[in-house]
Amino acid sequence: MTKPLPPGWGLTAVGDVFKIVGGSTPRTDNPRYWDGDISWITPDDLSRHQGAFISKGRRSITTVGLESTSTQMLPQDSVLFSSRAPIGYVAIAANSLCTNQGFKSLIPPVGIQPKYVYWYLRYATPTIQDMGSGTTFKEISKKRMAVVPFLLPPTNEQERIVAAIEEHFSRIDAAESAAQTALVRLETLRRAILTAAFSGHLVEPLNPRRTPDGLPEDWSLSTVGDVSDVQLGRQRSPDNHSGPHMRPYIRAANVTWGGLDLSDVKEMNFYPSEADNFQLRVGDILLNEASGSPNEVGKPAIWRGDIEHCFFQNTLLRVRTRGPIVEYLYWYFYHLARLGKFGEAGRGVNIRHLGKQGLTNFPIVIAPLHDQKQVVTAIAEHFSRIDAATATLERCLQRCSVLQRSILAAAFSGRLVEQNPNDESASVLLERIAAEPPKRRTKRKSA
Repeated sequence: MTKPLPPGWGLTAVGDVFKIVGGSTPRTDNPRYWDGDISWITPDDLSRHQGAFISKGRRSITTVGLESTSTQMLPQDSVLFSSRAPIGYVAIAANSLCTNQGFKSLIPPVGIQPKYVYWYLRYATPTIQDMGSGTTFKEISKKRMAVVPFLLPPTNEQERIVAAIEEHFSRIDAAESAAQTALVRLETLRRAILTAAFSGHLVEPLNPRRTPDGLPEDWSLSTVGDVSDVQLGRQRSPDNHSGPHMRPYIRAANVTWGGLDLSDVKEMNFYPSEADNFQLRVGDILLNEASGSPNEVGKPAIWRGDIEHCFFQNTLLRVRTRGPIVEYLYWYFYHLARLGKFGEAGRGVNIRHLGKQGLTNFPIVIAPLHDQKQVVTAIAEHFSRIDAATATLERCLQRCSVLQRSILAAAFSGRLVEQNPNDESASVLLERIAAEPPKRRTKRKSA
């Protein structure tokens, strides 16, 4: 059963109230069309934008460029809504501007507040997204945008709703900002703890005397190959897609900063003769061999034996210790990967490859066994507290998001502010809008 509207409200459709304007793009190969004085907005500009109003994007076009397209110049206070790839970015034009074809912008008539439309579209975005069509990506056509339901309160109540939303959201934004700042500080603290751990300052080393370079006297600088065996995984090829010895294998996609994600493990053929090189043992450390992001190269995880007879692919490097504690090596690799050190040492331009030789020759600080145990224990204790604080802050951010949604739901059901029986009803406003010719509406709005 449809809920009754609040007193004085009306339910209409976007196309019955607003002029809907699409956009287009001038020819990109014609320099005369670009770097002019007319702001040209794309959905990507809105994805980077903060706040309700937008005045310009990263590019601008000339009058000649505007004339070469079917794009209409949007007047100030038009509400921009990205209608494809992705659907749902919203902003208000702070000045006259135009958009590319990724928008269905709304020009509000007199009596409808642009900021009310802005908040309403943010609230209605999930519903509008469901109305999209397309295979490669979803898009809202002008026809579908026209039938989007639009809840319309009296003009005065629109202003009260906007004021109430922005008052509540300002407090939530402050809480979100504080939580985000705290998360950044916790990440900085993680790095500081690891830096202290592998310079001998996190715990009291067995030998307190230090060398000129600052390390405890009985700590040494070695290479990964001196203290462990390094192996690159087996390449995946069409010949291995099937065979008599199908085995599960771990790939780079399974390695996360929080450990191994085994929810999607593939299989390929591994012959028994390959087991010595490519079968995993409990305590092996797997590192990302390559990545397009320098801070992802060398991302490590420990193999705990969750899957029997499991192998690994050449998107990973395996480290098998010959002495140091597994967790000590893991945290050392974790520290270097987070700092981007493996990425800096990698080969390649777009994709950075660490390689077996690169990891084998990589320097590593080796502490005596007693100090290794202390370092591992101390890191675990500090990180458990940081993890708990991080989880609390992430829950806070989730609650902020839920609260924002609740405030918008209250606003557009008439529960956020009181109705005033003296306000001109939406039905009168709708009658006036319907009686006004569309061209005149646009001219008045532009003026």
